[in-house]
Amino acid sequence: MRKYWKEILLALVLGLALPWAVAAAGMKSPVPATEITATETMETTAAHMEATDRTLKVLQEGQVTEMDLDEYLTGVLLGEIPADFEPETKKAQAVVARTYALRCAGGHSKHPEADVCTDAACCQGYRAPEDYLASGGTQEAIDSAAEAVTATHGQVLTYEGTLIEATYFSCSGGRTEDAVAVWGTDVPYLRSTDSPGEENAIHYMDTVTFSSEEFQDLLGADLPGLPGNWFGAITYTDGDGVDTIDIGGETYSGTAIRKVLGLRSTAFVISGVGDSVIVTTKGFGHRVGMSQYGADAMAASGSTYAEILAHYYAGTVLTAVD
Repeated sequence: MRKYWKEILLALVLGLALPWAVAAAGMKSPVPATEITATETMETTAAHMEATDRTLKVLQEGQVTEMDLDEYLTGVLLGEIPADFEPETKKAQAVVARTYALRCAGGHSKHPEADVCTDAACCQGYRAPEDYLASGGTQEAIDSAAEAVTATHGQVLTYEGTLIEATYFSCSGGRTEDAVAVWGTDVPYLRSTDSPGEENAIHYMDTVTFSSEEFQDLLGADLPGLPGNWFGAITYTDGDGVDTIDIGGETYSGTAIRKVLGLRSTAFVISGVGDSVIVTTKGFGHRVGMSQYGADAMAASGSTYAEILAHYYAGTVLTAVD
């Protein structure tokens, strides 16, 4: 750890470590690694910051490897976002990935033997440059990812002096979701907000069809009659996802239906047609935090990475800790 961390920490306490204040855009009244609470202390933040000057323990294919932080972050960018995304999008992703990794390294890891793993469904995706090249990637894309990491070196997102739970996902379908609607925990900087310009995302909209038998088996229910008579009242979240839905006289949460049916998101429309159930989804992922395709649309329209982060993590501060 560099010798100045105590001075940086003191500056954070006094509200002076402020390269940029992030505006509370769109604010209204990751599956996270851990629940965020108001009891996180500045000692915990110090542990996060100490992690900026050491290697990470990364779990990959059952093996734990010590990896330089910047090396790891470059691999995250290669594994998490398309190579043709805008430079400002990659910088935003670098800040978010760094924040996520350091929070895990500071005592919030899911893995007792490692800080993070390389499974995108658990922690963050990761591709080593050599594997990236072997699968058809280019050196130009590797250099672009490394440049984004270097350009944002030491920059993280904080809220009230602590590193945030920096959740992100592929595509929202036009609007992100409140954390409380997905995980049941109210997080002040993870609020529903508009995310325009995602129409070119690979999974902006998808449709899947189930036979009546398949649907009942997945739901674990024996439903009478034809599918057209199964679906009743639906309530929605602030992020336009399904909050609750009545099926066969029983009420289910949108998150439960997404899980049992394997849907891409909770923003779905469901109907019975003949002997089938048709579900159309918008977006891909939990839809909490930063939309990667939404961020790229903002970058293509001229937004900086700081402005992108301000939009998706309202009320946070972009802070230099190294």
